[in-house]
Amino acid sequence: MAEPAKTILLIEDDSDHELLTIRALRKANIANEIAIARDGEEALDLLFGNGEGALKTCPQVVLLDLKLPKIDGLEVLRRIRENERTRMLPVVILTSSDEESDIIRSYRLGVNSYIRKPVNFTEFAEATRQLGMYWLVLNECPPSNN
Repeated sequence: MAEPAKTILLIEDDSDHELLTIRALRKANIANEIAIARDGEEALDLLFGNGEGALKTCPQVVLLDLKLPKIDGLEVLRRIRENERTRMLPVVILTSSDEESDIIRSYRLGVNSYIRKPVNFTEFAEATRQLGMYWLVLNECPPSNN
């Protein structure tokens, strides 16, 4: 039986950043399914909801922006870490914020990596390629609790 595709959960409210991230992943030949949440509430519904739109399995990695409508990224991270099923889920903050307090709070809440989005598309594409290669190909995730 084939292993299910490793899904990426991209939590990003800026449609330009969403498209750039997807474009950069595709350019790097990362063909994994990408689930999109455009605010913190939608992200939590995808991860924990029982409805039609909820993810059936945990994603391989979450790419999480901090500045989100409804529920901010740090609160999404806190809820991911407090839930037994998602506690060990790899979460990468991918944000334009370089505020030291955001970096410190992210790591205190258990983020796996904090990456500041480069402004230049070429640098952004390369950072996204490396991110995808590491988290989807090289990294060994803990066994799924689905």
